[in-house]
Amino acid sequence: MQTIDTVRKQRVKPSFATRRVSLDDICLLDTVATDLAPGDLLFARVDKPGHHKSIERPDGRKALLLPGDEILVAAGARYAPDQFEAFAPTTVGPAHLVAAGGIAGIVVAAHSATRTPTEITIVGAVCRRSGQRIRLADYALTDAPIAETPDVPVIAVCGTAMNAGKTTTVASLVRGFALDGQKVAAIKATGTGAGGDLWSFHDAGAHIVRDFTDAGFATTYRVPVAQILESARRLIADAVAAGADVILLEIADGLHQRETAELMRCADLRELVTGVVFAASDAMGAEAGADWLDRAGHRVMALSGKMTASTLAVREAELATGLPVLTAEALCTPETACLLALTEERMPLSTAA
Repeated sequence: MQTIDTVRKQRVKPSFATRRVSLDDICLLDTVATDLAPGDLLFARVDKPGHHKSIERPDGRKALLLPGDEILVAAGARYAPDQFEAFAPTTVGPAHLVAAGGIAGIVVAAHSATRTPTEITIVGAVCRRSGQRIRLADYALTDAPIAETPDVPVIAVCGTAMNAGKTTTVASLVRGFALDGQKVAAIKATGTGAGGDLWSFHDAGAHIVRDFTDAGFATTYRVPVAQILESARRLIADAVAAGADVILLEIADGLHQRETAELMRCADLRELVTGVVFAASDAMGAEAGADWLDRAGHRVMALSGKMTASTLAVREAELATGLPVLTAEALCTPETACLLALTEERMPLSTAA
């Protein structure tokens, strides 16, 4: 074990994913660890900045990464078709910064347009004075009682793939409910630890903002779906306890991603949610996704996403699905937001004859 002195602790650059960790608990480094697990807290040295040239700090500020910097990160996998696929590291030594929010992993696949990943060296696993390893799960929310079915509306938002417009859809709905004077909670149930989406929910007017890192996960890729569902229940319970009038639940990535598919097929999740707003980049994806969700037993209430930038795509999607396609501007209105949350009736189409 190596002692972490006060000066070194002050110099390390903490990441967003580690924001719940108390720096006072950090005392020792296991510099020979060969059994690292997802969620373990790590000290890492920046060797060669690449795709991620900065790290997101707990307060959201992007701190420039320079060779030799030490950063406080968490071990984790990543699933991001537009960037990297990465597995969680199992030992100290060479690795990659696979997300600016502070995730250390080993890149195994990358998008052709993505720069080479930032190279880091995992110096050691962070431990308490007792020698016990520190994990994000040590700081997870645990207080709120979990109910089988929340007594407030829960609207799930999922999509065709990464960057289909899910987060914009959630933020727009947040705005609509907030303008109506409601306390809205925005929760990311799955994904990779980072703050960008959460800050956008805050900016839109969310009363409560949470994600899976608040439940103790660095990422949810390769996490058993039963654990993800338990995490979602806990985050929803926390939002209800904080006084939320309505909850928006974002499910990351697309319906072909393993954890997303398993979660959306899960009967227990269907019991949690009032309905689904589906984000897509084009009409074909919207039709396929709406059909997939319908077969999985979900009530698809509306479509949104990047396709709403095209009047023709909106028309195609409405004609193909019979569902309303709502722009971000429409979702920002209190009337639309409340209708999605409170009615069992079909919303009117915006363009179909």
